[in-house]
Amino acid sequence: MQYIENRTLDEIRPGDSAELTRTLTTEDIDLFAAMSGDVNPAHVDPDYARDDVFHKVVAHGMWGGALISNLLGTELPGPGTIYKTQSLEFLRPVGVGDTVTVRVTVREKDEERSEVILDCECSTDAGQVITGEARVIAPREKVRRPRAALPEIRMHRAGAGYEALIERTAALDPIRTAVVHPCDATSLEGAFAARDRGLIEPILVGPPARIAEAAEEAGLQLSGVEIVAVPHSHAAAERAVEMVREGAAEALMKGALHTDEVMAAVVDARTGLRTERRMSHIFVMDVPSYPKPLLITDAAINIFPDLETKADIVRNAVGLCHALGIDRPKVAILSAVETVNHKIPSTVEAAALCKMADRGQIKGGDLDGPLAFDNAISIAAAETKGIDGPVAGQADVLVAPDLEAGNMIAKQLSYLAGADSSGIVLGARVPIMLTSRADGIMSRVASAALAQLYVRHRDNAAPGTLKKT
Repeated sequence: MQYIENRTLDEIRPGDSAELTRTLTTEDIDLFAAMSGDVNPAHVDPDYARDDVFHKVVAHGMWGGALISNLLGTELPGPGTIYKTQSLEFLRPVGVGDTVTVRVTVREKDEERSEVILDCECSTDAGQVITGEARVIAPREKVRRPRAALPEIRMHRAGAGYEALIERTAALDPIRTAVVHPCDATSLEGAFAARDRGLIEPILVGPPARIAEAAEEAGLQLSGVEIVAVPHSHAAAERAVEMVREGAAEALMKGALHTDEVMAAVVDARTGLRTERRMSHIFVMDVPSYPKPLLITDAAINIFPDLETKADIVRNAVGLCHALGIDRPKVAILSAVETVNHKIPSTVEAAALCKMADRGQIKGGDLDGPLAFDNAISIAAAETKGIDGPVAGQADVLVAPDLEAGNMIAKQLSYLAGADSSGIVLGARVPIMLTSRADGIMSRVASAALAQLYVRHRDNAAPGTLKKT
C-alpha cells in the first residue's frame, strides 16, 4: 500500500469492483463535523440524539458518500478520475461502532465519452445503508504514484477535560467562597458560572457600587447573593481572609485585584492563613497531546524554592492529586538533564527529594528525578535514554526547578500546544483560586472545581491534613 495506482479506461471491464471497510468512531464524526461545519445535534450532541428518531448519535450521511469517493478516487478507476454525477439513497443510519463495507461495481462504460457508470453500496451487518450510482470520466493514462503521507490529526474538544473534572463534583456540596474584589465583569461572571455549576456559594467582598456596575456590565442579577461591603481592594483581601479565620468561608477566589494584594493578606504572620506547610501554586493542564491531566508546580508563588520548600511543593501537589482521584501520583522532579550534576543545583535537589520520599519524609506518591522534560512526559524519550521506573514518560506532576521554568512550561503548553489550564494555591488554611486576568470563564470554573474537590476530600480525611507528612 505504499503506492496508489489507477485502472485506465482500457483496463476497466463491467463487473470490476473495489471495496473497503471502516468502523465508525466518535472521532470520525467529530472530524467530519469540523471539516464540513455540519454540527446537526443528531451527530454531535448525545443528549439530543438520545431523544431523536434514531435514539443515538449517528454518522453524517455524507460520511458514507465520502467513503465512496475514496474508492473512486484511489482504486476504481483511481487517480485521474473526474466525477460527473453521484446519486445516493440513504436506507439506514450508521452508529458509532458499526463496521461499514463500501463497494463500487462497474455497470457499464462508454468508450467514446470515456465514461464509466458504477453501482455504489455501503452496508453493515444490518444490511444496506446507502445505495446509489456514480458516473465518472475514467483516466486513459496509467498513473502509479507514491501514496501521500497524510498529516497527523489529534482531535481535541476544548473544555472536555474541564467537563470531566466538573462531573466528579456532582455529588458534592458547594463550598462557601469569599470572592475578593469582584469589580469587573470577568471575575463576576466566573464566580457566577461556578455557582451555577454547583461548585461554590459566592460571597462577594468589595465595594457594593462597583460590584453593581460590574454586574450590570455582565448582565447579571445580584439578588440573593451575599455582599460584604468594604471600601477598596486591600480591605477586601483583609476581610476575606478574616472570614476564613472566622469559619465563614471555605475558600478564596481572586477577583479584579493584583495577586500581591491577595497574597499579602494571606501570608500575614499575625492575621493570615499560614499553616506549617509552605504555600504553592499548582496548574492543572488539559494538554491535547497528553493522555491525562498534567499538574505543573510551582509557577506562580515561590520564585527560587529551596529544598524544604520544594518538599512542600511536592506534598501540596500530591494532596491535590489524591483529591482528584489519583491514588498514587507519579511526580517528576524536573531539571535540564536526567543525571545528578553538582554544577546544576536542581539535579542535586531532585535526587534529595527522591531520597526523602524513600525515607518516608514525603508520602503518597512515586517520585523520580532529576528528569528532563522530554523523559518525564514521553515514554519513547525515556526508553531511548534507558530510563525506566513508574514515573518516566508518564508523569502526573511536573515539579519545576524554579518559578521561571514552571511559568514558561505552563504558558508554552497553553499557547503552543493548545492546553487548557486551571489552578489553585494550596498550603494555606483554605485553597485559593488565583486566576489570571487572561483566564477565561471556563478556566475559572475549573479552578473552582479543583477547590471544591480539595476541600471536600480534606473534610473526609484525617485531622492534620496540612501538616507535613
